[in-house]
Amino acid sequence: MKSIQTYFRALTEQQINQFTALFGLYTDWNARINVISRKDIDNLYLHHVLHSLAIARYITFAPGTAIMDVGTGGGFPGIPLAIFFPEVKFLLLDSIGKKVRVAEEIAKAVGLANVEVAHARAEEEKRTFHFIVSRAVMPLPDLVMITRKNIAREQINALPNGIICLKGGDLSAEIQPFRQFAEVVSLHDYFPEPFFQTKKLIYVPLS
Repeated sequence: MKSIQTYFRALTEQQINQFTALFGLYTDWNARINVISRKDIDNLYLHHVLHSLAIARYITFAPGTAIMDVGTGGGFPGIPLAIFFPEVKFLLLDSIGKKVRVAEEIAKAVGLANVEVAHARAEEEKRTFHFIVSRAVMPLPDLVMITRKNIAREQINALPNGIICLKGGDLSAEIQPFRQFAEVVSLHDYFPEPFFQTKKLIYVPLS
């Protein structure tokens, strides 16, 4: 939790309480349904919550923004972002039912009224959103192909509507089709911890 407060110092008391509650909730649920590597649960805040909040360092979503988290798993990056942006609406989508259940129960437990959770594939979702977010769910060209239909035309943010995804490793091949307009940010620029040395944020405008 210290890592969150180090980089995000303007959190409300409610947000601090919500973020603090995540460790016990994920530890409890993870013992029943494995959504985070058992070896990694102690690194929940650094490897999962702070990683998710890199998106909040990149963009401040306007109130009323609608966001779909594709392949949310146990709720990343959607749940940390929903805590951080209480006036933004999130749809957390995953095709694996047991993971969806974990995300739904944790969202309820911390009182996230701005979160909807759905057990479905992105191909099946017809609604539109200002942004699609994801964390290492599929190759970028596939994500663009599947979710382009879900990008709203209405613009209410400083950045044009599109996809913001978190990835690691060598992304040169994935980014190649979008290199003229995609932006790639090294998360090590935001967070100096060694974990973030190979982590990147990719923004692809699609509006």
